[in-house]
Amino acid sequence: METPTSDQIAAERQAVEQILAGRTRIQSELAKVIVGQKDVIEQLLIALLAGGHCLITGAPGLAKTLLVKSIAQIFHLKFQRIQFTPDLMPADITGTEILQESAEGRKMAFVPGPIFANLILADEINRTPPKTQAALLEAMQEHQVTAAGVRHALAEPFFVLATQNPIEMEGTYPLPEAQLDRFMFNVVIDYLPEDEEVAVVQQTTARALEPIVPLFTGEDVLRFHETIRKVPIAEDLVRYAVRLAAMSRPGQSGATDFVNEWVSWGAGLRAGQFLVLGAKVRALLRGRAHVTAEDIHALARPTLRHRILLNYRAEAEGVTVENVIERLLESVKGVAVAAR
Repeated sequence: METPTSDQIAAERQAVEQILAGRTRIQSELAKVIVGQKDVIEQLLIALLAGGHCLITGAPGLAKTLLVKSIAQIFHLKFQRIQFTPDLMPADITGTEILQESAEGRKMAFVPGPIFANLILADEINRTPPKTQAALLEAMQEHQVTAAGVRHALAEPFFVLATQNPIEMEGTYPLPEAQLDRFMFNVVIDYLPEDEEVAVVQQTTARALEPIVPLFTGEDVLRFHETIRKVPIAEDLVRYAVRLAAMSRPGQSGATDFVNEWVSWGAGLRAGQFLVLGAKVRALLRGRAHVTAEDIHALARPTLRHRILLNYRAEAEGVTVENVIERLLESVKGVAVAAR
């Protein structure tokens, strides 16, 4: 491993200071348009700083779209909103080849779709069929789009923040497991307490909302990504994250009785990776240069809730994914205590 130069060390220190100072400033800017939802905002911020995509689940009218658009403005990222509908086609997202006239005659030219931006809001992603949902797979994993055999790189940084309505609602299609696994977090937005809901109504009916002030640039975000990965973490904590994900897989060695009884599909390798990356961001946001078990524990729910699929027996017994995650956290508590 190369020894970092003094300039590199100074740049990393500056990035850390920006992240620490940025949390308060971001919350201040978002408070202009969003009331409450502190956990939701923190989880979205962690995903953004870690370079991960986010799935945002909640009923209509909970300001999911406004929140994502405001985050794009704060980080000064090129923003595109794609409204997913039952008749949306893959080419409507990625782009298509068209015949164009040129000095050399007619030839096919690629016209980029709305996915060619820094931050994509895939609005109501589960209202379109799986064929169109799958158009995001290559972009989310490889940060590129392939059209007519030609690869087209996407701008960096690149994020997909997808909103979805609860699956019980009419006209929704469940997301495939492969696509769910590409989202770092599944962030759940619930209804606000009455006092905060009153504040929202007062704020939105009394005056125009204040404009969001950009605080960072895309280059800042890319620098944050590099800095985050250099945050140290003990091997015991990495093992804790890996074991937490592995214990959710039925039929595997180490799986508990309740997992074998209720779970049909568990979390894969990405769950452990995202738990560790997210924990590094959370540690920095709290002014620490090291990760603790509490950081991993706090991010277990958003990381695992879309990666654990329950079977019919669990549904019949009224068991939820949140119940399973809680039991998993209890089962690996001894590892967490030893790693503190």
